[in-house]
Amino acid sequence: MLWRALKELPIEGSHFRRQAPIGPYVVDFFCPAKSLIVELDGGHHNEDETAKRDGARQSWLENEGYRVIRFWNSEITAGLTAVLERIYVELYGSREAEATPLKHRRT
Repeated sequence: MLWRALKELPIEGSHFRRQAPIGPYVVDFFCPAKSLIVELDGGHHNEDETAKRDGARQSWLENEGYRVIRFWNSEITAGLTAVLERIYVELYGSREAEATPLKHRRT
């Protein structure tokens, strides 16, 4: 659901890759132009060991210069529009920011 929405963002600089390798990790979604990583977390990410690994992973990515935002899977299913708004703000600074439309639609 989120992948489909990210692929259809009609804005220059918003191209996302899915399951992108970065260093020793594979991230859920990655926008190279903005060094933005979007991670989706299921319920098992609440477990202590998984949360600890997530924290170490996020610290490594941030130390390498990437911005990481995380969403629970339930946030995607309950409010995809709100999630996309948050991603837009991360990409462009605010919802009112001028983004350049793509000249052609990606397929």
